[in-house]
Amino acid sequence: MSTKSTTAVNEENKPARRKFFIGAGATVGAVAVASQTSIGKAVIQEIGSTVKSKDEGYQLTAHIRKYYETTML
Repeated sequence: MSTKSTTAVNEENKPARRKFFIGAGATVGAVAVASQTSIGKAVIQEIGSTVKSKDEGYQLTAHIRKYYETTML
């Protein structure tokens, strides 16, 4: 068993966490820039056309109907 204190262990993890968040930020930035190019816009448009938009509002589905039936006294 290690005799290191929890503060020493936390101090060792800080650089790794910083690198992770820096990398995540760079990735998000790159995706944002790529989405504004003509190829990125074409991909977004293609994805948007394949995704079906659901009807908005309340919809009584089979599993909701079953729930209502089980709650009746």
